[in-house]
Amino acid sequence: MVGQILLELCFLFFVGSCLGWCAEVLFRRFFSAKKWINPGFLTGPYLPLYGFGLTFMYAVSFIPVDTGSVWADKLILIIIAGVLLTLLEYIAGLIFIKGMKIKLWDYSKQPGNIQGIICPLFSLIWTAAAAIYILFIHGYIISWVAWFVNHLGFAFFVGLFFGVFIVDLAHSLNLSVKIRKFAKENHIIVSFEKLKESVKDSIERGKERAAENLQKGRKMLDERRERSGRRHASFLFAFKGKSVQDMLADYLERFKKSKGRGESGAGDKDTEQFGDLRGDDKDE
Repeated sequence: MVGQILLELCFLFFVGSCLGWCAEVLFRRFFSAKKWINPGFLTGPYLPLYGFGLTFMYAVSFIPVDTGSVWADKLILIIIAGVLLTLLEYIAGLIFIKGMKIKLWDYSKQPGNIQGIICPLFSLIWTAAAAIYILFIHGYIISWVAWFVNHLGFAFFVGLFFGVFIVDLAHSLNLSVKIRKFAKENHIIVSFEKLKESVKDSIERGKERAAENLQKGRKMLDERRERSGRRHASFLFAFKGKSVQDMLADYLERFKKSKGRGESGAGDKDTEQFGDLRGDDKDE
């Protein structure tokens, strides 16, 4: 019995993490950032926060509430789920900021926010999501879980997911050690999304510069290919076949080296970029 419950929870975490990632990607593409972004701290297409969120909502839906009114019962469950989701978001954000010096999201510009981690607007959004789940989705999730229990062969894929997830998590935590050290040395909280964007921008600038050089005369082209081609290639090919985490780790090392050498030009540009990575909370 305990084993079956554990399998069900793992299945819910798997479904919630993957669907949550899809929802975040679409939200950032069409509403917030207006571009395609791989959200979260991990490389793969999953967000653990949403996995825990779905698991919590599933559990909350089974809390025995009997006020004599079906709608009052559902309203109470919705409020409980909304509070739990907000609390989950706050705890997760606090762990990353205080423990790893990394800010995965920032609500500091939202009215009534607490430490930039939670705010009334998104608490309302989570409560609305809980309402949609309890009123319209919970029945389907129960059917999915029942199907999973009757087709335990699918547990292989859930196990495969957790295998990949654990490796990804270990790799990401290893990266967080580098970021945390960098953040403590510079007395900042690193905005992870801005850090990823800065890496992407640097790669794009390298490509643009290479393209500009190729448009120049044949004589200058041969000279510049040798001079700047090596410069850009060393930057671009260093990232070939690597994950986002590897890119970030390498970029941090490059930034620290250029800062230590006091290089002009590229070094100043890196310093300018990392100035934008500062969070609102300073390291105390």
